[in-house]
Amino acid sequence: MHLCVFEDNAVGRLQPLTDTRPAFDLRCGVRTLLERQLHAFGAERAFAFVRPELADLCRLGHPELTVNSLDGWQEGAILVINARWLPPLNSPREPKSGEVGLCDGQVAYACLPAGEIDPLQGWKVFEHLEEWVRKLSARPCGGRMIAYPWDLLMHHAEALEQDYFHWIRQNTAQFAVQAPVVGPPQRCLVHPSARVEPMVLIDTTHGPVLIDKEAVVQAFSRIEGPCYIGPRTQVLGAKLRGSSLGPECRIGGEVEASIVQGYSNKAHEGFLGHSYLGEWVNLGAGTQVSDLRTDYANVRMKVGSEAVDTGLLKVGAFIGDHTRTSINALVNTGSMFGPFGQLLTSDALLPRSLPAFCRFGHGEIHERNDLRQLFNSAAIAMARRGQEWTEVHAEFYFDLYERTAETRRWHLRDSEQRRLRRAI
Repeated sequence: MHLCVFEDNAVGRLQPLTDTRPAFDLRCGVRTLLERQLHAFGAERAFAFVRPELADLCRLGHPELTVNSLDGWQEGAILVINARWLPPLNSPREPKSGEVGLCDGQVAYACLPAGEIDPLQGWKVFEHLEEWVRKLSARPCGGRMIAYPWDLLMHHAEALEQDYFHWIRQNTAQFAVQAPVVGPPQRCLVHPSARVEPMVLIDTTHGPVLIDKEAVVQAFSRIEGPCYIGPRTQVLGAKLRGSSLGPECRIGGEVEASIVQGYSNKAHEGFLGHSYLGEWVNLGAGTQVSDLRTDYANVRMKVGSEAVDTGLLKVGAFIGDHTRTSINALVNTGSMFGPFGQLLTSDALLPRSLPAFCRFGHGEIHERNDLRQLFNSAAIAMARRGQEWTEVHAEFYFDLYERTAETRRWHLRDSEQRRLRRAI
């Protein structure tokens, strides 16, 4: 059976995180959604249909995937999976042909008989979802459908619990012996190549703690589960609880119930709560991210042109790739910042929304159109982590700059109107 992961029309609600990656690359717990989907059905490789602008970037990051093509597909059943689906712990290994799995009333997967999908029209998979529900045998399949960015934070603890049992089955880690553990000691798993220094306290009372290969947890850190520390990530005397850190991060200060995609820096003091950082994000020393309204009301977020009640008391910030804050920046509750943003220290809270390629400073939003300089800085930052800025990256971000131009113009006009009203 062939496996094909596809993006549907709802991925736009996952911005800014999906501005620069397919929805299946989002992290929840130790693994990405794609890694969970492949494991759920026992597959090692797959086909993938993503937005055309992401195709080359996806091929670069996933050489194991056949992207936006069914080349190599032979006649037979094909299992198509929604990129936004977070599978349950016990997923069906071999769905029957003609079966549709529903999660939260949406198609999570469909096992299509031969002839149901045209190899030349595979990119139109998402257009047939309602048709499959009517024609094929639909059944609840469990798991979660990720509708908004904060859903990843809501289901993070559950996902980490799954990952704990996955690590035990894979025998990829050993029980922690380097540091005192509060709670069940067997709930702390440390890769043999990781280093946990003396004077570190690990608390597994509320969930497992998983420390991956070549990670470093420096002295005077406190790690409260459920937590994951990714490969080669350094925890620099931090207070870390209920969070997942991807590969090659530098994390200090206080971090609560947050996810960091990878390759990002929050090396200094400051608070980050109930937030999701993309890759190559840098939070300056003393950056504080508020995650609670002063009136304890539910946090509302603006998703596109829609105001959405998250139903949550605590929501911090969702920050796109290559965005940076200056020292002592104050980030408001429920903020969204697009890729290549820059937020400078202000005498008040920063705006809750900043489009891609914009700078906020001195109370005003400005466009960042010095793209070559931005890309040179990005290349330097990536080289420091052993990664390469390629022509594929440059072409993608040039295109992203053009595609987000109208959003920037709207924000700049709105910012100018507010400034003029204040001046009257």
